[in-house]
Amino acid sequence: MAQIDLRPVRITRDPTRRSVQLLAGLALYGTSVALVTRAGLGLEPWSVLAEGVLKHTGLSFGTVTGLISVVVLLLWIPLRQRPGIGTIANVVVISVMVDAVRAVVPDQHDLAWQIALLAGGIALNGVATATYVGARLGPGPRDGLMTGLAARTGWSVRLVRTGIEVTVVVVGFFLGGTVGVGTVLYALAIGPLTQALLPYVVWRERAA
Repeated sequence: MAQIDLRPVRITRDPTRRSVQLLAGLALYGTSVALVTRAGLGLEPWSVLAEGVLKHTGLSFGTVTGLISVVVLLLWIPLRQRPGIGTIANVVVISVMVDAVRAVVPDQHDLAWQIALLAGGIALNGVATATYVGARLGPGPRDGLMTGLAARTGWSVRLVRTGIEVTVVVVGFFLGGTVGVGTVLYALAIGPLTQALLPYVVWRERAA
């Protein structure tokens, strides 16, 4: 399979389409995170950390998610990473959508509904990730941390991502975040899902 170019590109062509794609992807991402949290079967790595912090602060899930994103952005400074419009939108839109969806979707206790929310949330997360990344308007805070560390250390992106997410899960778990089957399923599914969907949504520069 040919390598897909995901480097950020300024809005000079198709500005409306790319902006809508970015915002739609981020909104869907926030929705997917909220669905997985309500399933109660284990969270994706960064949500494990967010839930752990939430239990010690009393803030809303979306607010904690946004604050963690800001902290991660501060880590970009020594890595010399530059945010794009998509980076800032990532912080704001996802945080707002997580709280909005959690406000209308309650915690589930029936196993059938839990499985449905978990499976639907993970699938939607794959669609959302491909959609907003494919707009090529700047990486999210966590994505930029991953690529920045990989560039500075010379380690592979896979190794850096694994190291970051294992660290996040461990810290989140000890803070009280939920780790379960959903955590494992997310880790196994999100990469292949995103990779499979990216060719259909990635923005490509056209010849002038």
